[in-house]
Amino acid sequence: MIKETPFLSQISPICPKDLLNNAKKKFIKPVIAIAGAAHKLPMLAAKEAVLEQIMTPIFVGEKALIKSCASDLNWDISNFQIINVTGETESAETAAKLCGDGKADILMKGQVHTDLFIKSVLDKKSGLRTKQRLIHVFHISHPNGGNPLLISDAAINVSPDLQTRKDATIQIVKLLKSLGNKEPRVAFLSATESILKSVPSSLEANILCEWCSKNINNAHFSGPLALDTLLSYNAAVTKGLQENPVVGQPDAIIVPDIVSGNVLFKSLVYLSGGCAAGLVLGAKVPLLLTSRADPPAARLASIALATLI
Repeated sequence: MIKETPFLSQISPICPKDLLNNAKKKFIKPVIAIAGAAHKLPMLAAKEAVLEQIMTPIFVGEKALIKSCASDLNWDISNFQIINVTGETESAETAAKLCGDGKADILMKGQVHTDLFIKSVLDKKSGLRTKQRLIHVFHISHPNGGNPLLISDAAINVSPDLQTRKDATIQIVKLLKSLGNKEPRVAFLSATESILKSVPSSLEANILCEWCSKNINNAHFSGPLALDTLLSYNAAVTKGLQENPVVGQPDAIIVPDIVSGNVLFKSLVYLSGGCAAGLVLGAKVPLLLTSRADPPAARLASIALATLI
């Protein structure tokens, strides 16, 4: 018998209805180029999104295998474009070029390695590079509803410098406003609320908070903040931070490194049943960087989120 820790949530993630409904309201369904489409997981995500009428796919990969995957899912894809290429590198480069040339609106990672996928985006030949840094964002929703919590960066930038985290904050505030949040509340994560030389993330969080407060309008910022103070108003009261506009109700958390971001998002998913829609921003088009471990609800939510921006 396989035993698992009792801390794991038994709640299955649910794609947020409001996210899906808003995506359905788009007048024109975005075209999504799927790099390495010949695999069950990206094919299943595409099928669900097509059935929900929120995307039109272009399948990139080995044509025979793509058709076989679709057949296994009892899905007729004869009305959709298939671009026959061989190998992960060619699949990633071809799909990226489709987006760079304006033939697709969103780039989705299928069965290709992440490093090849990102390399194809950064290649000048793809036409996807911009002056902005690539920033990974998780939009996490609770199964009981309520406002989502956005987290940056859990997949792309390992040790983001201050400028990268400034860019992340700008992009996240912009994303939240595009989703209808008029005054987002953003927290800068550390292990303490005190500014301590021995805790570099606390010094950096203070710098980021001051810069963002001066340079980004119509948003609230606070940091450094530890996780308990971020999430619990009672904890904030105990620490004398009850007047802080962010504590207990953050809309976004900017993390100091990939480890803390990865641990935080997986904790919210595996311990509370959250649904994590993942996006990479900063390229010419949104990038869907899904993981092999992502459940179907998270993949559908990721596509829905990408269609909205």
